[in-house]
Amino acid sequence: MPNHPEDIPLTILPRYRNLLICMLSGFTSGLPFFLLVSLLPAWLRSMHLSLTLIGLSNLMLLPYTLKVLWSPWLDQINPVQLGRRRGWIIVTTILLFAAFNALGSSNGTSLLFMGTWILIISLLSASLDTVLDALRREILPDQELGLGTSLHVNAYKIAGLIPGALALVLSDHLSWSLVFLVCSLFLIPGLIMGILLQEPGLALPHRHQAHTFWQPLQEFMNRQGCRNTIYILCFIMAYKLGDGLATTLATPFYIDLGFSRTTIGLVAKEAGLSASVLGGLLGGLLMLRWSIKKALVIFGVLQSCSIPGFWALSLMTHPNISCLAVTVAMEAFSVGLGTTALIAYMAQATSRLYSASQFALLTSAAALPRTLVNASSGWLAHQLGWSSFFQLCWLLSIPGLLLIHHLPVHNPQHTD
Repeated sequence: MPNHPEDIPLTILPRYRNLLICMLSGFTSGLPFFLLVSLLPAWLRSMHLSLTLIGLSNLMLLPYTLKVLWSPWLDQINPVQLGRRRGWIIVTTILLFAAFNALGSSNGTSLLFMGTWILIISLLSASLDTVLDALRREILPDQELGLGTSLHVNAYKIAGLIPGALALVLSDHLSWSLVFLVCSLFLIPGLIMGILLQEPGLALPHRHQAHTFWQPLQEFMNRQGCRNTIYILCFIMAYKLGDGLATTLATPFYIDLGFSRTTIGLVAKEAGLSASVLGGLLGGLLMLRWSIKKALVIFGVLQSCSIPGFWALSLMTHPNISCLAVTVAMEAFSVGLGTTALIAYMAQATSRLYSASQFALLTSAAALPRTLVNASSGWLAHQLGWSSFFQLCWLLSIPGLLLIHHLPVHNPQHTD
């Protein structure tokens, strides 16, 4: 048994297969998340629910914050004997397919029924995220984490066009149950990936059940040190707080400006897709040459600068489609860059031995403030008005940038 995680021999798949897996995993991971954050607010708004209630629906995303509690078991349990990664991908994808259609069949008749299935989708999606993050960490060498992460994030953003664009257009012409059915069909590529996947050849030591949770955390703190661990967690919680709050009510904001769901969907497809692809590819290529710390600074500044676009749009009496397209494109491009850098940093900070557990710890830290603060987004927008709300979002984007200076970054491939 090797003494260090870095000494563990890995079964590295051919590069083209690794990159294809990164793209498919990103798309599969993004689809249920954007169904919850893009399609769900539009659906609730179409039922004339208040902004406050729509904002509170973000509490259903708490599993993304709490997944660290069950992630160690995702590292240990081999469901239906198909492999730790492969088995969980297949099981959660099939269950998500059923949950999508169960939610769509509710037709808004019962808030309790809807809330239950929304929570189930969130639980399954958070678990699937954990497994796919761990898989990516295990099949990619450190020097390819930036490129692999950029492909993952790019595909993640493209997946957002299904519930955030296609579904919005279809909702003007089809019943909501059919709209959710169409969304569920896009889970099939991820299911096929899981079936064909070669399980990473990484053997874990047997752990006592009582140590399953504490060992990954102890290894992380021993490797990083207590002080650095605190800096890392604070930075991760703050880095995307501002833009996350700004975009959580983007669709209701566009609807309140007078744009139809079809218009929003078409603009998101045309402006958002091209900007997202460009941002993802550019970010991945730049991170092959830059240190992760340099990328975090530059991409973080661009990410923060995208928020004033929402503020400017809120000041316009009659904004046209061009203004909407520019705002959507700026958000898709710059926020995609910031997300790529953040996920690559989190991946580099984890150990391959405890990839699911430690990645879940870091992504849970990122989701905690987003979930809690975003739950108040509807109330804040109602109380402050859209203009002041987006000014607040911009202020909240600054602390994360200031914390980058204190981050420990171990990247022998690059220097600033």
